[in-house]
Amino acid sequence: MLFREATLADGRVRDVRVDGEEIAAVGADLDAAAGDDVVDCAGKHLLPGAVDVHVHFRQPGYGHKEDWGTGSRSAAAGGVTTVVDQPNTSPPTVDGAAFDEKESYADASLVDYGINGGVTADWDPSSLFARPLFALGEVFLADSTGDMGIDADLFADAVARAADADVPVTVHAEDADLFDDSVKPGGSSGGDGGDNGDGNDGGRTDADAWSAYRTAEAEAAAVKRAVQVGADADVALHIAHTSTPEGVDAAAAGGATCEVTPHHLFLSRDDLPALGTFGRMNPPLRSEERREAVLERLRDGTVDVVATDHAPHTREEKDAGIWEAPSGVPGVETMLPLLLSAVRDGDLTLERVRDVTAANPAAIFGLPRKGRVAAGRDADLVVVDLDAAREIRGDDLHSKCGWTPFEGFDGVFPELTVVRGHVAYDARGDDETFGDAVGENVRR
Repeated sequence: MLFREATLADGRVRDVRVDGEEIAAVGADLDAAAGDDVVDCAGKHLLPGAVDVHVHFRQPGYGHKEDWGTGSRSAAAGGVTTVVDQPNTSPPTVDGAAFDEKESYADASLVDYGINGGVTADWDPSSLFARPLFALGEVFLADSTGDMGIDADLFADAVARAADADVPVTVHAEDADLFDDSVKPGGSSGGDGGDNGDGNDGGRTDADAWSAYRTAEAEAAAVKRAVQVGADADVALHIAHTSTPEGVDAAAAGGATCEVTPHHLFLSRDDLPALGTFGRMNPPLRSEERREAVLERLRDGTVDVVATDHAPHTREEKDAGIWEAPSGVPGVETMLPLLLSAVRDGDLTLERVRDVTAANPAAIFGLPRKGRVAAGRDADLVVVDLDAAREIRGDDLHSKCGWTPFEGFDGVFPELTVVRGHVAYDARGDDETFGDAVGENVRR
């Protein structure tokens, strides 16, 4: 395969030759080999495939929401060529047997993948660390509302064991002790609570209640605690889905890396009246001022990674009260298109998008063959036309859940996605097509 006259993220126009599963050469006027599929990229960009280090493909246990087939097709259609699946499935990925079960489902993946191991009160570290873990996480620090919630002592023990095993730790940092219980129905008085006018004394049921309950202060405090524990253990600590400028700054000050999500970059509490419970996620949406401040930290380099926390639920599950609806939104297919639309609008540089979606996550999580368009790297490549933005519609996406919080936003979607030299997604003709399930565990 030869990509002809492709514009790279740094503006250079180059040919890129693929031999088998890796990039063989990057240069000018490269000759095509006999039988090469020549891809004309004149006027288009060739990017490294995105590495989404935070997805929930839901299997085992919740295949009605998503499965490895639908999730990986959605990833490929969005230019994501590697994903890292989180452990809060059923059973949770907390021991070797659960790891092996999840990997059997991942055989259906069109994209490469890593599998995170998790921590619960009854986790088996000896069994878990015997598997080819991508990372130890997602560890919920002091978050009693999560299925993977652990207390501070267990968190410290898990971090110490991760340091001994030389694996990074991914942390969901929210301190449940700082949630505002007065907002909940039946909660204590004070805070943002009070009678909301419908007889629900001491609680709120509006769409913004979840954001009021899971306070910004809860995130910043938990990040500070987590980075201190990580520093004491001398472990590589990564803060998941940081939603506040205070959280981003605390991670950077403590020597940890951090990710932000597209929904925290492009949505705020101002969008909740329209989104309703479809805008409920953990951490929740923040104020418009905090959203803008997080986006600025993405621009200036303080944010290391953009990852989706792709967490699909069915429409029926989300169409419930604010206290009953499950948390989470889909996003693996729309991350890169949204960021590329921001490039098109002049809000981000293409090099910055390349770094936070590919180069940085590959470097942070030890994937030397991923994240760059360079000879010797895996041929994980995405062809995009920045002049071909289109409206995002849930009906056009490929996640099993069939909806998106970004309905009506503009996105620049890939024309072609290649995973280790295999065509995973092709929208160059009249009909889009998907490739075979060639995804591999990147730790093997």
